[in-house]
Amino acid sequence: MDNNNCEVSEFSHISVMLNEAVDGLNVKPGGVYVDGTAGGGGHSFEIAARLNGTGRLICIDRDPDAIKAAGERLSGFDNVTIVHSTFADIKKVLSELSIESVDGVLLDLGVSSRQLDTPERGFSFHYDAPLDMRMSREGVSAYDIVNNAPPGELIRILSVYGEEKFAKNIVREIVNFRSERPINTTFELADLVKNGYPMKARRKGHPARKTFQAIRIAVNSEMEQLEQGLQCSFEVLKAEGRLSVITFHSIEDRMVKHAMAQWCRGCTCPPDFPVCVCGNKPKARLVNRRPIEPSEDELKNNNRARSARLRVCERLGTDERVE
Repeated sequence: MDNNNCEVSEFSHISVMLNEAVDGLNVKPGGVYVDGTAGGGGHSFEIAARLNGTGRLICIDRDPDAIKAAGERLSGFDNVTIVHSTFADIKKVLSELSIESVDGVLLDLGVSSRQLDTPERGFSFHYDAPLDMRMSREGVSAYDIVNNAPPGELIRILSVYGEEKFAKNIVREIVNFRSERPINTTFELADLVKNGYPMKARRKGHPARKTFQAIRIAVNSEMEQLEQGLQCSFEVLKAEGRLSVITFHSIEDRMVKHAMAQWCRGCTCPPDFPVCVCGNKPKARLVNRRPIEPSEDELKNNNRARSARLRVCERLGTDERVE
């Protein structure tokens, strides 16, 4: 079959660390939970099953394809509400549903298998397709950024979001090409990235991986979404509520690790102070001291889980909201 022209009839996504992520929520009968990245509904289904007809589950996703798929997969549950939005707006979503606080929030970050494997979405360098990469199917696309962003901004995007050490070389190739005609497709962009790579470095995986990751992050404002979403998700937790977050690259993981460390931090006074004067108290505790990684069995069945890391924290026993 020609993968470049194939159509995928259903939203296919293998839920990474399914049991570990939902276990992290410590689902309680009668509780209220949010799956902030519903995707194909895999984690959502497991949460709903553990609620066993009680409580409530709110499923959020900004991809309209995911919303449709989750609706179909979760149609058998009366206590599930599906909302087309982003987890960064979790406070607004819950307010419109007259929900003040929840017992747990799950975030499965990054791009889904369905998005990667649907050629026309333009997420993957494995298929020749129009440059798009928009999770919401709205707004600025990869085409717009690749063809219109100033060279300095492109270098920043590739260096920061892709940690690409050959960013300047790649951007030089992009700028030279687009001065003659627009860069329209994923294959055109992937070839330019390859041209910007030294021959020796091409042997270490596909050269375009980091560049495609970086542009996708920029297109979807993923770092801004994550920063706001983490804080807002923690703020809506009840006492003993849990936040379970799966990341897929080091930038995301550092942000999650830093946010949870800040919530878990107590006194911030200099070590030579005889007594605490800051009054800062820990707001959370880490459920696992180190991130949880996929099992060997999972990696055998889903190679895309190889970079996944799961971190879970629990809000400490106070009903005071974090402002």
